[in-house]
Amino acid sequence: MKTRSTYWQILPYLRPQKQTIGKALACTVVFTIFWPIIAWLVGETAKFIGKGDLKGFAQIAALSAVIFLIRGTAQYGQDTLMAKAALTIALEIRKKVYAHLQKLNIGYFETAKTGDLSYRLTEDIDRIGEVVNKFFHQFIPCVLQLIAVLGYMIYLNWQLTLGALIIAPLMAILIGWFGERLLSYSRQSQNRISDLSALLTEVFSGIRLIKAFVAEDYEIARFGEEAEQNRRAKYLSERVKALQFVVVGFLEAMSVILLFFLGGWQIARGNLTGTQFISYIAGVALLIDPIAITTANYGDFKQGEASSDRIFELLAIQPTVVEKPGAIELPRVTGKVEYRNINFAYPSQHPLDKHGKQLQPLDKGGQGKHGKQLQSPLDKGGQGGVPILQNMSLLVLPGEMIALVGASGAGKTTLVNLLPRFYDPQAGQILIDGIDIQDVTLNTLRRQIGIVPQETILFSGTIAQNIAFGQSYYELKDVEKAAQIANAHQFITEFPDGYQTWVGERGVNLSGGQKQRIAIARAVLLAPRILILDEATSALDSESEGLVQEALERLMRDRTVFIIAHRLATVRRADRILVLEKGRIVESGTHEELLEKGDRYAGYYAQQFSQ
Repeated sequence: MKTRSTYWQILPYLRPQKQTIGKALACTVVFTIFWPIIAWLVGETAKFIGKGDLKGFAQIAALSAVIFLIRGTAQYGQDTLMAKAALTIALEIRKKVYAHLQKLNIGYFETAKTGDLSYRLTEDIDRIGEVVNKFFHQFIPCVLQLIAVLGYMIYLNWQLTLGALIIAPLMAILIGWFGERLLSYSRQSQNRISDLSALLTEVFSGIRLIKAFVAEDYEIARFGEEAEQNRRAKYLSERVKALQFVVVGFLEAMSVILLFFLGGWQIARGNLTGTQFISYIAGVALLIDPIAITTANYGDFKQGEASSDRIFELLAIQPTVVEKPGAIELPRVTGKVEYRNINFAYPSQHPLDKHGKQLQPLDKGGQGKHGKQLQSPLDKGGQGGVPILQNMSLLVLPGEMIALVGASGAGKTTLVNLLPRFYDPQAGQILIDGIDIQDVTLNTLRRQIGIVPQETILFSGTIAQNIAFGQSYYELKDVEKAAQIANAHQFITEFPDGYQTWVGERGVNLSGGQKQRIAIARAVLLAPRILILDEATSALDSESEGLVQEALERLMRDRTVFIIAHRLATVRRADRILVLEKGRIVESGTHEELLEKGDRYAGYYAQQFSQ
C-alpha cells in the first residue's frame, strides 16, 4: 500500500532550478506584500469619497498607480520565471524517462503497450510540469496572500477574524476528503486514457488487416467501449470536483454572513470604525480568490499525483540486462563464438503481469529479485517459466556460416538473441574469441554484431540517415559504398533527392525489397564481424529476392554468420545446418549430409519441396 507521495521524488529535479525558483519566490514575496496595502487603500478611498475630499482621493489614486505598477512587475517576474523552471523540470524528467526506457531489456517492450508509454512520456509528464508550475506560481503565492491578508485583518480586529475562521477547520477536512477521492478517480482516469491511447496505436498500425478482414465495425465497437470507460472514469472525477466547489462555496457564503453579523456587533460596541470595516471587507474579498485557487490546486495536485505515480513507477523498473562494474571494451574480434551449457527460460508471464508490473527473469540461482525461490527454469511442468534452451553447447569458428532450422518455438531466435545480450541466460556462458560477453560493454559487443531482420524497420528521416542509423557522424561516400554492396545504390539514385530522399513512417514510401537492401547497407556500414540473418528474403518477390540474396552473399564474406531459416532453399550453402527441437540441437551437418541421413532435416526438406 502506498504510504508516501511520489511528489518527493521530484525534488532532485528541482535542485538544479533553485536559482530560478528563488528569484521567482522573491518576486512572489514582493507581489504578496502589496495585498494588505490594497485592502488599506480601499478603506482610505472610501473615507475620502465619503468626505468629498478630491485632493486626498487624487493622492490615493497616484499611490495606487505606483503600487499596481510595482506589483505587476513582480507578478510578471514570478510568472515567467516559474514557467521557465517548470518547463525545464518537465523536460529533464521526460529526457530521464526516455533514456531509462532505452536501457530496459527487449522483453519489456514485447508486452508493454506502446500507446501507454507514449501517454506517460507526453501527457503524464506535462501534468507533472503543470503541478510544479501551479505549486510555485499559484499555491505558494495564494498561501502567502492568505497569511498577509489575515495578518492585516487580525491587526484591524482579532475578535472578528477569530469568528470568521470558525469554519476553516471544517473546510480543511472537507478539502482533504475531496482530494483523496480525486486521487483515486484520477488514477482510474489516467489508466483508461492510456488504454485508449494503446488501442489507437494498435489499430492504426494494423489498419490494413482491419480493412482486409472487414473488421471496421468491430473496431468501432471496441473503441466505443474503451471511450465510454474513459468517459465514466473522467466523469467520476469531474463530479467530485463539482461537489467540492458547491460545498466549499456554501461554507464560504456562510462565513461571509457570519462576518457581517460579527462586524455589526463590533461596530456597535465601538471596537471598529466604519472605514476599518470597509477595509476589513476588502481584505475578506482578497481572501476569496486564494481560497478558491488553493482548493482547486489541491484537487489538481491530487490528479497530478496519479501521473507522478505512473512516471516514477516506470522509472522504478530495472533493466534485467546490465553491464558489470568495470566492464571492458571488446576488442576487434575474429568471430569465434562459443555457447557453453546454456539454459534459458522466460518467466511464465514475462515481462509484465496483468497490472503492468515487470516480472524479472530468473537469476542464475533460480531466484527472483528479492531472493524468493522460484521454480526451476527447466521445470518440465513450466511452473517457473517456459524452457527455451536446455544445456545448449555450440562452437562456431571464425568465418563459418551456421543455419538454424526447426519448428516455431524450437529456440532459434532465442539462441541468436542471447549473443548481443538482448537477454541473459540463467546458466552457462557465451564467449566471443574466448571472452565472456557478460564481461564486456554492451556498446562494444553490439557494434560487432550486425542484424538483418525478416521485417525491416526504417525510421522517419532520409535514406542516408537510415543506412547510417546509430552513427552521429558519417561520410556520405561510406554510405554510398555500403549501398552499392547492398544493391541499393541504383534505386536510391533514381529518386529525385537521392540519398536525401525522405523515408516515411516505417518506410511506407519504399517497397519490401528496397527496405531490405537498405537494412543490408546498414549492416555493411557497421562492418560487423558477426552477422545474424533472420530469414531476410522470405517476404520478397523473386526479382527482389535475387538482388537481396546477391547483396547478402557479399555481406557474408569473411564473417561469422547465423542464419535463421524457415525456407530451406536459403541454407544449402551453409557450412553447418543445426536442427533445433525443444531447445536442443538434434542434428548437425551440411545440407548433403543431413539429406543422406534421412532424419528430421530430410523430412522438413521433403515436406517443403513436395508442395
